[in-house]
This record gives sequence, C-alpha cells and structure tokens, in this order.
Amino acid sequence: MISVLVVDDSVVLRRLIADALSRVEGVRVVGTAANGRLGLAKIEALHPDVVTMDIEMPEMDGVTAVRELRKRDGRLPVIMFSTLTAAGASATLDALAAGATDYVTKPSNTGSFTASQEMVRDQLAPRILALGARSRRYPAYEPPPRHPAGVPAPPGRTTGPLGRPGLAPPAVPGRTAAPAGTRYPPAAPRHRPPGPVQVLAIGSSTGGPEALARVLGALPAALPVPVLVVQHMPPVFTKMFAERLDRTCPVHVVEAADAMPVEPGTVYIAPGDRHLTVVRRGTTVVTRLTGDPPENSCRPAVDVLFRSMVPVYGGAVLAAVLTGMGHDGRRGAELLRTAGAEIVAQDEASSVVWGMPGAVVEGGLADAVLPLDSIAHHLSSKATAGLGGKSKVVIP
Repeated sequence: MISVLVVDDSVVLRRLIADALSRVEGVRVVGTAANGRLGLAKIEALHPDVVTMDIEMPEMDGVTAVRELRKRDGRLPVIMFSTLTAAGASATLDALAAGATDYVTKPSNTGSFTASQEMVRDQLAPRILALGARSRRYPAYEPPPRHPAGVPAPPGRTTGPLGRPGLAPPAVPGRTAAPAGTRYPPAAPRHRPPGPVQVLAIGSSTGGPEALARVLGALPAALPVPVLVVQHMPPVFTKMFAERLDRTCPVHVVEAADAMPVEPGTVYIAPGDRHLTVVRRGTTVVTRLTGDPPENSCRPAVDVLFRSMVPVYGGAVLAAVLTGMGHDGRRGAELLRTAGAEIVAQDEASSVVWGMPGAVVEGGLADAVLPLDSIAHHLSSKATAGLGGKSKVVIP
C-alpha cells in the first residue's frame, strides 16, 4: 500500500484529492496539511511514500517547502499541483528545479465535482503508483554536482543546472551504478548506414525536465547537428521551459513553431498540445506542427516525431529515450532502428520512472543503456564523429 500526504491550502481540493485517491487500489491517503510548514511536520510524523503539493499557500509555499524537504530527504517523491497559466508554469518549473519529482495540473472548467475527481484520479493515480514503487526500489538519483562552467565541483551539497540540490555520489562521477546483477536484453542486429549523424532526437516525460536540463546543458555550443525534443508538457509550460533552457544551456533552445528551418546547434522543443514532426523542402529540413489525435495518450508524442524522421534522415539519426512513464517512443524507435539509426536509453537506476526507456530496452532496441550523465557525452561525441561502433554498450 502506497501512502500519500496531501498538502493544499484549499479545503475543497484536499477533499477532492483525498476522495479521488480513495478509489485507487493500492493507494491510501494518510494525512493532509494546509501549507508547506505543516506539510513538512506531517512528513516527519507520517513518513508517506508520496506527497502531493500545492504551489501557492500561506505561511510556506510549495516551492519553499520542496527546497526545505530536499535538505532533509532526497528520495521522497513530490508531485506538484499547478495551474495552466504563465505564473503557474513558472512556479512549477521553479519547483522542479528545487527538487520536485513531477507535476499535474489542477482541474478547471470540468463542470462538476465528480468530473474534477476523475480528472485528478486519472492524472495522479499512475504517477503515485509508479513513483511510490520506484522510490522503494532505488534511492534518489543524485547526479554529480558541477560548477556553472561544467567543471566537476568538490564533494558535498551543491546545485545542478537548474538549481536542483544534490549530493556527490561516492562512486565514479558521471555514472550511477545499476543494482548488482542488472542485465539488459541484447539489442537486435541492425544495419548501420555510412555517413555521420545528421540530427539528434530526444523523448522524455516524467522526470524529463531535470534530465533534459542536464543533457542539453552538457552539449557543446558548437554542436554540428540540430536537436529535436519531445517532452510531455502542456501549452505555456513548453515555451517557458524552452526559454529557461536557452538561458542556462550552451546550445540555443527554442519552442518549435511551424515551418522553422532545422539548423545545427539549435534545440527545438515540441510545443504543448502539438505534435512535432519534420519534413524536407528541397534541400532544407523544416519543422511541421500538427493537431493530429494524441498517440499513447500524448500530444506531443515521441513516436510521432521519431516516425517523421525516417523518410527525412533515414538512419542518420541518433535518438535518446529518457525517463518517463508509459511506452511512448518504443514504436518510433523501432522504425528508426530498422532504418539504421542508433538508439540510446537512460538506465533504470538514474531514471525517475523507467517506463519509456525500459520499453525501448526490453524491446531489444537500445544500442546503449547509459546513466543520465553519460548520455550528453555519448550524443555529442557521436554527432561529431559519426555513428561508429555496432555493439551494445552498458556502463555499470
């Protein structure tokens, strides 16, 4: 049974969340709190497996509460409740940078209390079940801290690219050990076409904002290829996320718009509620946004992006599937790999949720299974030197 603490200053929302979760098998709400200060005290007393946290609260807001919590506990999953507004998106990104694990959006214009409950349950239940189970199996992933210039920092508590707190691991910097005995399914044979990598593609979901900040923040400014990214996020959030990454990463990061030329050294983030694809117009590759139906319950969807790259780039793609729930990206990775592209998956130990990368690995589609902080080096080195090498790589 996964225990949940609900922290929200609204009596109505506390009741709504608690009632919604009471109908989820394997989940039990063990307490509620009206602000961050009370929430921290309840965490100490009740030891929940997962916390849901409002952002705007009196006495202590959710972002401050997350920062305080991470000084004491780097493992406990925290899911933020956010509004679909610019202010809500900005605060949510602040919370993720402070160490929050994931977020959901508050119900709006649903028309009834019951409909709001269903919306909350549909959003929260899979996250709570996945994060609660994962936190019991693995401790929190603590990436190696770095100075802003990218030089490894001395051991001790520091901050990551977006300010997220972390402790330097005792093992080799840049690598997180998988559990003893971990063996990944071997990758199926593939035909590697000649020629260098022409484009990088990345898909991510739960835990993706922090993972992307680390990967994109470690890419060189002079990256010789473009990068196309699908992160499961709603509208408004993707624009603000791209702007934040652009301020902190060496590469140029933009929210993709329709008909943008795809240029080296630029990262294109799929906008919320639009699929990102690429098409060739003469000698130029441009972005194309569509409102086609969601795939894997997602829009944007990783599968849609990956699939569109096959006729444009063939096997000259290097794709990475990062942390996230579900299996979005698996089918697209299969199509890319059939064309000769190389597929990289984040390893289980460094993933917040090993759904998406796990589906790729278990499908025999991953040429490399890497810790998060090894992925940027892998991508940039292959983009510079060409694909090179045919064997599957696993770094323990």
